[in-house]
Amino acid sequence: MQNIVDFIQKTFNTAEFIPLHEPRFMGNEKKYLNECIDSTFVSSVGKFVDEFEKKIAQFTGAKYAVATTNGTSALHISLLLAGVERGDEVITQPLTFIATCNAINYTGAASVFVDVDLDTMGLSPKSLKEFLNANCEIVNSTCRNKTSGKTIKACVPMHTFGHPCRIDEIKEICDAWHIALVEDAAESLGSYYKERHTGTFGLLGAISFNGNKIITSGGGGCIITNDETLAKKAKHITTTAKIPHRWEYSHDMIGYNYRLPNINAALLVAQLEQIENFLQNKRVLAKEYKNFFAACENVRFIKEPQESLSNYWLNAIILKDKQERDRFLEFSNNSGVMTRPIWTLMNRLEMFKECQCGDLTNATYLEERVVNIPSSVRI
Repeated sequence: MQNIVDFIQKTFNTAEFIPLHEPRFMGNEKKYLNECIDSTFVSSVGKFVDEFEKKIAQFTGAKYAVATTNGTSALHISLLLAGVERGDEVITQPLTFIATCNAINYTGAASVFVDVDLDTMGLSPKSLKEFLNANCEIVNSTCRNKTSGKTIKACVPMHTFGHPCRIDEIKEICDAWHIALVEDAAESLGSYYKERHTGTFGLLGAISFNGNKIITSGGGGCIITNDETLAKKAKHITTTAKIPHRWEYSHDMIGYNYRLPNINAALLVAQLEQIENFLQNKRVLAKEYKNFFAACENVRFIKEPQESLSNYWLNAIILKDKQERDRFLEFSNNSGVMTRPIWTLMNRLEMFKECQCGDLTNATYLEERVVNIPSSVRI
């Protein structure tokens, strides 16, 4: 364990506290913030919101982007736009950040948990197909869960730590079963699968710009889609569904106050100008980790899956067992190197323990062994 801590301290060139992932503000952030403040347009209307939506769409290759207050709100609206309603079910993975399941719950739907692949840590198409074949049937062009009697309306795979899952296979299965595909791409800005950006395979994709993400505005998120109608509706309902008028307040449906403020968008425009350097910097770090851990017994570095280009948002290792994981977490954090375990499986949490599950062998294995290690862009 000491050799790992020593290597991390050497890699980051400090013996002081090393955080897991801290933001870098090295460009035009202050300039654009001052410009935004001087304009007095600091809320959900302003030129930086429009500019960011245009540029993030161009970066991801999506036709449209709608900026939101955070990644959870982006996923919530995406599920609503995909037709998820109260009483429906949504298939997702148990190995994810809680925001995925929170967003599903906001719609009034219930989560159904299917296992992940060991190499991607994302939803397994094999497990998805097995679950559907064993538990579901197509009735009137909808997927019906024979166990619960409810409609499975959507599927939400998550690209864990920025590593793309086998999203093309998942899409093929979802299409065959009449299930809407909504991608949780919160962690995978700058990640590609088969030369296509994550979040663009599904009907909609949700991205996060939380303070620990590759680019950040302290919070923030966005919806990306190639569907013009959905993009317009997303913009409408995230702006309280207000009908445009110079002075009257008229709303035509239930809406949400989810639009990204202009002052946050100013930060994101500046951050997006630096993203290529951030991504290159992180790939160099990942390569150094990969080379180091290749010589470490009982430790495996998680590298990008085949046919993928990962952003390496959070680097991770797999240890021998839960006991070794816990010893390493205590030792590293006591030594001033911030590390953390992967998330507690969602089906173990009190609010989701009644949700239907498939076989979760891989998710359980990873939950007991995965540790994230410092992954900040190095200056």
